[in-house]
Amino acid sequence: MRLFEADRHERLSGSRWDASVARRAIDAIVHDCEEWFSSGRLWPPHPLDAESEKASAPYTMLYLGAAGTIWALDDLARRGLAAQTGPFAEALAELESLNLREIGDPPEGIESYLIGRSGVLLTRWRVRPAPEIAERLARSIAANTRNPTRELLWGAPGTMHAALAMHEWTGESRWAGLFLSSARALEDALIEGPEGCQLWDQELYGRRSTYLGAGHGFAGNAGAIVRGLALFPLRERAEWIERIVRTTMATARREDSLANWPAWPASARDERFLVQWCHGAPGLVTSLGTLRDARLDDVLVAAGELVWKAGPLRKGSSFCHGTAGNGYAFLKLFVRTGDQRWLDRARAFAMHAIQQSEAHAASYGMRRYSLYTGDPGLAIYLARCIAGKSDWPTLDPES
Repeated sequence: MRLFEADRHERLSGSRWDASVARRAIDAIVHDCEEWFSSGRLWPPHPLDAESEKASAPYTMLYLGAAGTIWALDDLARRGLAAQTGPFAEALAELESLNLREIGDPPEGIESYLIGRSGVLLTRWRVRPAPEIAERLARSIAANTRNPTRELLWGAPGTMHAALAMHEWTGESRWAGLFLSSARALEDALIEGPEGCQLWDQELYGRRSTYLGAGHGFAGNAGAIVRGLALFPLRERAEWIERIVRTTMATARREDSLANWPAWPASARDERFLVQWCHGAPGLVTSLGTLRDARLDDVLVAAGELVWKAGPLRKGSSFCHGTAGNGYAFLKLFVRTGDQRWLDRARAFAMHAIQQSEAHAASYGMRRYSLYTGDPGLAIYLARCIAGKSDWPTLDPES
């Protein structure tokens, strides 16, 4: 099969869905997060996340670190699945300065959403709202409008999500204005892609590249636009929908009833097909699953079939490159189509992910305290599987 690399995946465990098992797994993750938290040290970095074997400083960011773990615990608390997050509020007050120290190089990442200041500030406002936090967040979003990375983790598409979240929570027009300013900067930066479609290039880590996935490329950028479509004037909204649909269709690769997207648009000889949230079909589905355009129905379903055929990822249970992130594609398709098989598949991946998480915890003697690469994200995925919901924390309106 050309559309995925079989050695990156493993056979589905076959364990039957059991909501009580999922709830116990959520409880275990929540209690472990509470026990391992220290007001001075936050949560310890996991060996799989540490850039060196001797890394000991806690991570702070929304993607990988304390802000994301607190976001996850707050999300679960709002659903009655964890204690209230008041004990962590004081730690959030220190995260902004700690985060600046952590990611000050490269400088273009300082204001970013999943890595930098804006994500930390949004988490702080979410847990304990205050006008001065909102003011600093607004300045951070504005400063990131023309970030040259032009992708979700570092660039304006990420801070557009911060603006949209604040608009959804407060209804204040200034957040819509910040979103639209960044969206129009993204429009100015479009480049020509294959078959007349339009994409973006990304200046990342000293290189200029063009990616298609959710983490660093087209899908993640398009997902931010899709979330805010209602804020555009009708003409601009129609133009964005046409642009997104055309590019999605032009860059898809099909084999029979399956579809995937290469990590980057290239000649057939050079194409690389991954099946994980950050690159490949799962991220395309989670980013575009709420765009109600019938022209996407068939290709998104074909992408879901590809994720199912490939099976769970060997890497583990996480969002970014793990079984929970891939399973989220099934949740999106369940909500989009109403077809029960997608929820059944999401729940099958959930049972497998629980086993992966427990095996990793036993192997390393600790859990992985991270929203996108660890166990708190898995707990959210399990909660969504129980409820039959598909909202992705930090990137979707809450349901």
